[in-house]
Amino acid sequence: MIPADTRPACLAYAICPLGWSFRDSATPTGLPVHNLGEGNMADSKAKPTKAANKTPPKSPGEPAKDKAAKRLSLESEGANEGAAAAAPELSALEEAFRRFAVHGDTRATGKEMHGKNWSKLCKDCQVIDGRNVTITDVDIVFSKIKGKACRTITFEQFKEALEELAKKRFRDKSGEEAIREVHRLIEGKAPIISGVTKAISSPTVSRLTDTTKFTGSHKERFDPSGRGKGKAGRVDLVDESGYVPGYKHAGTYDQKVQGGK
Repeated sequence: MIPADTRPACLAYAICPLGWSFRDSATPTGLPVHNLGEGNMADSKAKPTKAANKTPPKSPGEPAKDKAAKRLSLESEGANEGAAAAAPELSALEEAFRRFAVHGDTRATGKEMHGKNWSKLCKDCQVIDGRNVTITDVDIVFSKIKGKACRTITFEQFKEALEELAKKRFRDKSGEEAIREVHRLIEGKAPIISGVTKAISSPTVSRLTDTTKFTGSHKERFDPSGRGKGKAGRVDLVDESGYVPGYKHAGTYDQKVQGGK
């Protein structure tokens, strides 16, 4: 046998079975010798696979939608804050303009006025006096102020049209005074609602609606106060009380019987 201290390290490593781990006594530093058996077994094992991502992928259009929704929300918030912070107060003339602009049109915004409402404004506010300013003058000024391809006028064009009419309406006054007078006629005004049905009071109508003068079956449909009887005035109702029609003491039989007992 070879002494242990004289055996070479390669011989000691060669005669060791696989799977053992030891330090070579022949090496002065005592460095560990790698275990080949464990290394081969570890390499032979299959590497674990990563878990599959179960989150469904987003469609290409979703990021664009999210960005658009966020942009619209920011713009709406900014617009609301700006409107609340600096909302200009409308003058009395512009308020009247908007009232007439939306008159008779549920889709109108009040920022533009049609020719029909323009004529109504001049008529209701007495800008048309029948002498200096007529309905023809109003139509001519409207056609002159509005654009060729437009059917409405804005508030700025509305003021220009009033300047044109002020020269004719108040001829004896200067330009600024005439414009001021026309503005006073319009400020604070609203459209006059016309065409409401009113009750007609005439002798003929009064005679036809007076129930005290009705005769025949028509008289039976109303009580002495003129109020309708309803079904009782149209249909002959059968009296099942057991009393003769027109009996004055109808309904007193039960009282007399109970009183006698």
